[in-house]
Amino acid sequence: MNIILLGPPGAGKGTQARLLVEERGMVQLSTGDMLRAAKDSGTEMGLKVAEVMAKGQLVTDEIVIGLIREQLQTVKANGFIFDGFPRTLKQADALSELLAEMGQKLDLVVELRVQDEALVKRITARSTCGSCGEVYNDITKPIPEDEKCTNCGASDFKRRADDNEDSLRTRLMEYYKQTAPLIGYYYALRQHCRVDGLGEINEIKAAIAEKLDA
Repeated sequence: MNIILLGPPGAGKGTQARLLVEERGMVQLSTGDMLRAAKDSGTEMGLKVAEVMAKGQLVTDEIVIGLIREQLQTVKANGFIFDGFPRTLKQADALSELLAEMGQKLDLVVELRVQDEALVKRITARSTCGSCGEVYNDITKPIPEDEKCTNCGASDFKRRADDNEDSLRTRLMEYYKQTAPLIGYYYALRQHCRVDGLGEINEIKAAIAEKLDA
């Protein structure tokens, strides 16, 4: 099963993707992770990525699609989770064409719906493990008292510089302008479903599982 996790910044896409990886044997295709891995890989595609990033330029859709193609060709999994891609209607079309070319299809698009004010509270309280990327929240999932990550045991926690209200509202505007139209796009294709992203992590996980197993 191949799925997209769709939602605004801070909706919990990364957290739920990791749970699906752990429990269902799926592979998370995160645009950022793929680009970082490619840059250091030494492959032909990796050299292209390294050159673009070294110049401070934006990575093209063609390069991202190329990285996804590599993953689909080489990685064995019980399905893929597209995280951070597509972000635009053009990218959605490109992904659809790639999957068809690879003899695969997109099964479901899960939208995590969270109100803006709740996102502000969530994001400004967010921190991550500097070693493994595990996400913590001062309110819903505080850093353990022993200050060690529950996932990897490291004690290096960080807050993103743009995890503040002003930056978040700017990122939300970009999401509504560029990515939110995908909701209607996938609804028209009968691939869209919606999950309340405001509950506890396990509640959201159960709601997603219900949609995937329907």
